[in-house]
Amino acid sequence: FRGGHEVTRPIRVEGASVGDAVAIHIRDVEVTSMATSTGSMAEREGAFEDDPFVDHRCPECGTAWPDSVVEGTGEDAIRCAECGANASSFGFEYGYTVAFDHENAVGITLDKDGAHELALDAAEVMDIPENARQHPILLYEPDGMPGTLGRLRPFIGNIGTTPSVTMPDSHNAGDFGQSLIGADHDYGVETEADLEKRTDGHMDIPEVRAGATLICPVDVDGGGVYVGDLHANQGDGELSLHTTDVSGTVTFDVEVIEGLELDGPVLLPNEEDLPFISKPYSDEEVAAGDDLGAQHGVDVESEMAPIQVVGSGATVNDATQNAFDRAGQLLEMSEGEIRARCTFTGGVQIGRLPGVIQLDMLAPLDLLEDRGLDGVVREQYGL
Repeated sequence: FRGGHEVTRPIRVEGASVGDAVAIHIRDVEVTSMATSTGSMAEREGAFEDDPFVDHRCPECGTAWPDSVVEGTGEDAIRCAECGANASSFGFEYGYTVAFDHENAVGITLDKDGAHELALDAAEVMDIPENARQHPILLYEPDGMPGTLGRLRPFIGNIGTTPSVTMPDSHNAGDFGQSLIGADHDYGVETEADLEKRTDGHMDIPEVRAGATLICPVDVDGGGVYVGDLHANQGDGELSLHTTDVSGTVTFDVEVIEGLELDGPVLLPNEEDLPFISKPYSDEEVAAGDDLGAQHGVDVESEMAPIQVVGSGATVNDATQNAFDRAGQLLEMSEGEIRARCTFTGGVQIGRLPGVIQLDMLAPLDLLEDRGLDGVVREQYGL
């Protein structure tokens, strides 16, 4: 693989053609790793050319994407099979090791001895899949902030449909994709416009979890649905650029929505994950709205439903503008109306810094019906 993640082979969806969309109903996300290591990364000088995720080189012998072997544990454990030098592009600026209690949905960071013990059996503890080509990060045995308790709620960091151009899975987003512009490797592109063919599978949005529905564009026949980059937990923004990456299983089913042209994903989170301002109206709220409307002589638009339009870009501001553009195209509204509705009935949430966001709003159901989205939205929220 030539990217920051290992993902599944793309799955062909029967009946999905270019210009359609697919609704991915996520039924279950189960973590099978018993521990992982994570933290803020430090890039290793000389171990890559343009991009440490995509353009790897051995810093000693210069071999491109060298075969590697494991020798011992620690940050020097991954060795070039050609010359024996440290072959990894990354180390930790600050790292920590987390052991999981899945039954009680908590994890705890380990001290030096605990991290080393897990590193000795890293592949089994992380349940690295049989056909995986990665080395388990537990080998690095980082031991920062020991004894810190954290809550677990697994989700999928990279899920979506195959773009119509070849790009690394980790760079299928408007922020990570920036490093492809002007890059002198097989996946380099010339301009920002070349990134418009991305499908934004790499979102790192914690709400993409069991119970959510993700609606994705079909840009190649069959859709090519893929999954990877599972996380045991993460705060909004993924501020370290990495989080608790794990092995696991995902169960989902896919529904084709014919003729729904999308520029990027639309997320329907679990209702409990929606912000207060963009939850579906209760019967009591509708009744109160009708009374208030009668007082002021205006009909109340109560047939509304939550949607989240995903946007990405070089920065959070660029990502938000991207989401404005996508929402306006989807709902055939001016940017001014999109901004107004997202201020009064929604907002912006940060999936990942520097540039993946969710644009929340309550959208009129008649417009969603015109786009063929009302069925999946009504099913998601029991409307």
